[in-house]
Amino acid sequence: MQTKLNKITIEDITNTYHLPLLQLIHKAAEVHKQYFDPLSVQLCSLLSIKTGGCPEDCSYCSQSAHSKTSIKSENLKSIDDVLNTAQNAKEKGASRFCMGAAWRSIKENDDFENVLEMIKKIKSLNMEACCSLGMVTKEQAFKLKEAGLTSYNHNLDTGPKYYSKIISTRTYKERLTTLENIQNAGISVCCGAIIGLGENDKDRIEFIYTLANMPKPPESIPVNALIPVKGTPLENREKASIWDVIRMISVLRIFLPESIIRISAGRSNFTYAEQTLCFLSGANSIFLGDKLLTEPNANEDNDHEMMNILGINGGIVKKTE
Repeated sequence: MQTKLNKITIEDITNTYHLPLLQLIHKAAEVHKQYFDPLSVQLCSLLSIKTGGCPEDCSYCSQSAHSKTSIKSENLKSIDDVLNTAQNAKEKGASRFCMGAAWRSIKENDDFENVLEMIKKIKSLNMEACCSLGMVTKEQAFKLKEAGLTSYNHNLDTGPKYYSKIISTRTYKERLTTLENIQNAGISVCCGAIIGLGENDKDRIEFIYTLANMPKPPESIPVNALIPVKGTPLENREKASIWDVIRMISVLRIFLPESIIRISAGRSNFTYAEQTLCFLSGANSIFLGDKLLTEPNANEDNDHEMMNILGINGGIVKKTE
């Protein structure tokens, strides 16, 4: 538990964030080597188990009912379909299987019971199980824990002051409450950001500050680069700069040294060299598969080629001794 991070100030993060980029990467790499094997990168797989029709109005999301995208709403996938996908992901090297459902919050119905069964089945494969199902009550969090859930994903996306500019149907406080419910149930938290929403450096710094000063910082932090989707309010945004992504990864690694940092959405736009800089900066997880929920992901064959070139080992990330 990273209790020492509770004393981190905005000034601490700001001063580090604005270091010259080469100096920042070097500092992050040194921290990374203290806590992790820099050649060990966890491979994950992410599946949309219930797609489209979400009542939230997240400006970046192709699955929002408020947007006019090409995504069609689908019912919850069957347990067998999800299990087969997880088994296939494991055979390709993934040790963590993540499931996302386009829900505002979990409802007490058959769908939730089926998700609990999916978690149990995935755990029986000796894989980590992660879910992203929207807001969670205290009681639901304990049910997820009882089913064996490893981690729960609930992204804050950005800093608290910019949040309302991209989402109006759910508050920052509500997201923090869900994270609190998850942690109190003894489930690891996965909480990330999206780079390229129109936020500024201060918003990114405030996001890092929020994570670093949680009672227990997240075990997992996905760093996403916005994929502008036609039909969403952010469809005309320019793609996020790789330099902004690298800077975010570096600062997160320095202030949350024990967390696994995952290069997530937008990675298909990064070259091998750009991804190498992400790994040097402290990233130690990627998602396999041609799709992340509904958007394109890096090609699996290319991923394995890149890993061979860099000498990266897939699997569960091991702490250095």
